[in-house]
Amino acid sequence: MRTQYITNDFGKKLSVVLPIKEYEKMIEQLEELDDIRLYDEAKAANEPSIPFEEYLKQRRKHKNA
Repeated sequence: MRTQYITNDFGKKLSVVLPIKEYEKMIEQLEELDDIRLYDEAKAANEPSIPFEEYLKQRRKHKNA
């Protein structure tokens, strides 16, 4: 990864500049990790689950009510 830093007059790093492809890849990976974390939390809660199609039906009913 080609990383550039923006520094102040004392050399302290203030910001980072990344190629857009690297930034997008990093964001995609962070979103995937967040999805995994949310899945793990839901699984650990041991709450009953419903099929996705059933959820969509319920959501449409609630939205139209």
